[in-house]
Amino acid sequence: MTVEFLVKKLDLISHPEGGYFKEMYRSEELIPKSGLPHRFAAARTFATAIYFLIDANNFSALHKIKSDETWHFYAGDALEVIEIDEEGQLMKTAVGNKLEAGEVFQYTVKAGHWFGSRVKHGGAFSLVGCTVAPGFDFQDFEMANRKSLCEQYPQYAEIIEQLTR
Repeated sequence: MTVEFLVKKLDLISHPEGGYFKEMYRSEELIPKSGLPHRFAAARTFATAIYFLIDANNFSALHKIKSDETWHFYAGDALEVIEIDEEGQLMKTAVGNKLEAGEVFQYTVKAGHWFGSRVKHGGAFSLVGCTVAPGFDFQDFEMANRKSLCEQYPQYAEIIEQLTR
C-alpha cells in the first residue's frame, strides 16, 4: 500500500489540519442542546467517524475540539499523538500495532486537550480512524495559534513549533 493508493481507493480529500480524510459515518439522530454540556452551542449528532491518513512529510496541526476523539489504528506505521491536557501536561501516545513496543491499537484524546499527530519517526504513513462523540462539528474546532500556545506553554515551544503552521 502507498499513500497515493489509499487516497484514491478510500476517496480521501485534504484535511484542514493536515493529511487526508473521509467522513465514513455521521449518526442521523441528534442530541439536543439541552442534553449537552454548556460548551456546545447547538445540537450535535450522536457520533461521527472518519478515515485519516498522514504521511511522514506532513503532520496534523495542534488543535482542540469540544468532544472526546478516539483514534483507531488500521495500517502503515504508528501514529504519534501529542497532546497538552488542561493541566499543562504534555503526553505522547503511539497508536499502532506493535504492542510489544508500547503502541496501542486505539487511544482517546479527551475534549478540550490541545492535540496533533504525526507518523512515528522512521515510518512512511499512518492510516487511522477517528471516532468523535458527540459528533464532530467544525464549530467545535479550534486550530492552535503558535505564538499564543508558546506563550502559554514555553516549556513545549519546540514541539509546538513543529506541530503548528
